[in-house]
Amino acid sequence: MRLSGRLRSSLIIGGQGIRARKLRTFLSMVSLFLGVLAVVTVQAGSVIAQRALLSDIEMTRGKDGTLQVYLPSHPDSATVAMDTVAGRPDAVAMTSTQAIVGEPGVRPVNEGGAPVDQGGGTSSMGSYVECDASGRCHEVGGSSAGPQGQAVELSLQALSGDIRQFRPFRQESGEWLRFDTAPSMAPRIVINTKAAEAFAMYQVPAEMRVTGAIANMTPQIIGVVDDGGWGPAAYVRSDELLNWLPADSLSDPNYGGGVQLMMRPTAADLEQVLRSRLAAADANPDQLHVETINSLEEMASQLSLMRWIFLGMAGLVLLIGVAGILNVGLATVGERIEEFALRRAVGTPRLLLAGIVLAETLLTGLLTAALAIGAGALGLEAASRLFGSREPFLANVAFPWQAGVAGVLAGLVAGVLGGLIPAIRAARIPIATVMRA
Repeated sequence: MRLSGRLRSSLIIGGQGIRARKLRTFLSMVSLFLGVLAVVTVQAGSVIAQRALLSDIEMTRGKDGTLQVYLPSHPDSATVAMDTVAGRPDAVAMTSTQAIVGEPGVRPVNEGGAPVDQGGGTSSMGSYVECDASGRCHEVGGSSAGPQGQAVELSLQALSGDIRQFRPFRQESGEWLRFDTAPSMAPRIVINTKAAEAFAMYQVPAEMRVTGAIANMTPQIIGVVDDGGWGPAAYVRSDELLNWLPADSLSDPNYGGGVQLMMRPTAADLEQVLRSRLAAADANPDQLHVETINSLEEMASQLSLMRWIFLGMAGLVLLIGVAGILNVGLATVGERIEEFALRRAVGTPRLLLAGIVLAETLLTGLLTAALAIGAGALGLEAASRLFGSREPFLANVAFPWQAGVAGVLAGLVAGVLGGLIPAIRAARIPIATVMRA
């Protein structure tokens, strides 16, 4: 109780001192404001940058904690995967192949599925090397024959369910695939922004060919998403694609096929089911590979290094503010020597005198921190309104609580460092000083 009484007295007298010297308090706050604001900005920037990086990685790889299951190359792998996850909302089977949308019998403008603004290479659609008994090899399939025409090659991802629970794509226009309706003979596809750019540059016919299909299809483009991919891609329901080609072609590596499952950590029981079904299909279950996505841990060291570098720079600015508080505090103590000596003469303890001076600088630091946090929050809100449409990670972004805590700590540290020496000097003023006054 005695300590709390002294603390209360220090805060009350310190607050009175701030009100009595408003101009000096204002000058101290000005010198400290930029330093605290720099700390708040760095902390907020690092949190937002981490979220932005994670957001981009989540679109391409998946959310942290998601289990990725890669099935072995086997004709029945796709069938096993889709049968296993059927009716389960906690797992999605995904197969990939190449498709060409546009004029039939021509080479695509971006062979290999590269972005259209980077040109193309050799198309990988259904192309592989076959050798006979004499050792002579030749390329089979592919679209390398024929002239280049109005066609775009893209990566086609066939999904058994909504992949957005694992890879949160940003919907740019239209709608996403619906899996609660009957499959359509005209496959509904959602393209990514790279494919949308390609279709905007080239007026291609609505005809899609996939190696292994019984005929060319007429797809329905129902939406555009940002999936963070580097090249044109499209997403289609597996059951709609299987209306046109056999299931074993989706798991045939010669056609670019591959089978992958994405599932929640709570769906780990699926691994044993998959192994059993693969063994029953004469596939090697030991080739089943399970991987847990942990992107945050992988990039934690890089983010930490970046944060410490910028915090060091903000700390230098904060030290300038501390020096300003220190100078004002020493000047104030010099002017109040008689006051402190008189307090000592009437029995005020040295610790309370030091507490009065330290309370003034601490209150000044906290007031400055509140202003800096408010300025940072308003600045982030303004940036979100002005640039949120162009930078998705700034859209509807909230001010990070970590930045507020960092600002308060910076204000307290600055108040202690700036007021410690003046507080010690005030506590050492001798009682005899009042006699000389």
